[in-house]
Amino acid sequence: MSVVRDLRVLLRLTNFRRLLAVRLLSQCADGVYQVALATYVVFSPEKQTSPTAIASAMAVLLLPYSLVGPFAGVLLDRWQRRQVFLYGNLLRALLACGTALLVLASVPDWLFYASALSVTAVNRFVLAGLSAALPRVVDDERLVVANSLSPTAGTLAATVGGGLAFGVRLLADDSDAAVVAFGAVLYLCAALASLRMPRELLGPDPELVPQRLATALRSTARGLGEGLRHLAERRPALRALTAVGLIRFCYGALLVTVLMLCRYTWSSTESEGLGLLGLAVALSGAGFFAAAVLSPWAVRRFGPFGWMTVCTATAAVLEPALGLTFAPVPFLAAAFLLGLITQGAKIATDTVVQTSVDDAYRGRVFSLYDVLFNVAFVGAAGVAALMLPSDGRSAPLIVLVAVVYGSIAVALRGERAKG
Repeated sequence: MSVVRDLRVLLRLTNFRRLLAVRLLSQCADGVYQVALATYVVFSPEKQTSPTAIASAMAVLLLPYSLVGPFAGVLLDRWQRRQVFLYGNLLRALLACGTALLVLASVPDWLFYASALSVTAVNRFVLAGLSAALPRVVDDERLVVANSLSPTAGTLAATVGGGLAFGVRLLADDSDAAVVAFGAVLYLCAALASLRMPRELLGPDPELVPQRLATALRSTARGLGEGLRHLAERRPALRALTAVGLIRFCYGALLVTVLMLCRYTWSSTESEGLGLLGLAVALSGAGFFAAAVLSPWAVRRFGPFGWMTVCTATAAVLEPALGLTFAPVPFLAAAFLLGLITQGAKIATDTVVQTSVDDAYRGRVFSLYDVLFNVAFVGAAGVAALMLPSDGRSAPLIVLVAVVYGSIAVALRGERAKG
C-alpha cells in the first residue's frame, strides 16, 4: 500500500521522528493531566456534577485561550520553535507539580482552576508550534501523510496517557495528585526530547524574525490583523477552518452528553462511570487511528473537501441512528465513528491550511485555529448545558448535532471540485 510505503519513508526522516517524539510525549502528558482534571471535577464523590458545572469548567479552562492564542501565534512566528518546545514543557512540568500540591491541599475550586489554566495555557504554544513546524521536516509531497500520522499519533498518545492515568490512579489509591505528578514527569521528558533537534531547525527563518521581544509584543495586535487578512485571502483555508470549527462543536456537545450518561445513567458508582468513560475515550482513539490510515487515500481519492463531505454526511446519518438509543453499546460504537470522522476532517483541514498559508503566517493561523477549536468546544458545552437534563438524555440535542453535520456536508459539497 502507498500509505504504508509513505509512512516508512517518513519514519526514516530523522528530524521528523524527533519532532514526532516531542509530540507524543507532550500529548501523552496532556492525556494524563486531562484525566486527572476530569476525575477531580466530574467524578469526585463529594461533587454533584451537572451539565452547567461541566460547561463552566470548560469555559474557565478554555476561553482564556482566546486571549492567549493570538499572542502565541505572533510569538511563534518570531521565537525559535525548538525553544518553545523546550521551555514550554519545562514550565508545564513545574506548574503541574503546583497543581498536584493544590489537589492535596483541597483548595477552593477557583484556585485549582487557576492552576490548571496556567498549565493548559502553555499548551497553546506547544501544539500550535508542532503544527507550524511540521512542514520544516517533511516535503510537500508527503505532507498529507505526515498530517495523518503526526496529529493522529499525538491524539493516540493522549489516549494512551489517559489509560496510564487510570492505572496510576488505581496504584496510588485513587490519588488525583499522583496522576498530576506523573503528567509532570512526562512533560519533563518532552522537554528533554526537544534537545535532540538543532535549535534553528524548526524555524522561523532568522531574517523574518524581529530580534527584540518588546518589538514582537508591541506588534501582536498588528500581527493578528495581518494573520486574519492573510487567512481571508486564502479562501480554501478559511472555509476548511469554518467547517472544522462546526465539527468540533458537534464533538463537544456529544462529549458532555457522554460525560453525563457515564456519571448518572450507565453506572451506579463513580468508578464504574469512570471506567465507561475510559472505554469511550479508547474507542474514540481507535477511530482517530482509523482516520490516520484512511485519510491519505481518501484525500487523494476525493480531495480534502470531498473527504470532509463524506465524513460529515456519514455522521449526519449514523449519529442519530446510534445516539437516540441512549444505550451504552450504540453510544460506544458512535464514539469510534465520531473519532474517525472528527480526526479525518481535521487531517484534511490541516493539509488545506498548511498548503494554502505562507510559512511566515503559519504560527498565527494555527493559533487562530486553536482559538476556533476552543470557542466551538465551549459553545457546545454551553448549548449542552441548556438542553441536557441531569441524566444526559436529550433527543433534541442529538437531532441538532445531526442537522449541523448535514448542513456542513451540504455546504462543502460545492468545494469538492476545488479541493
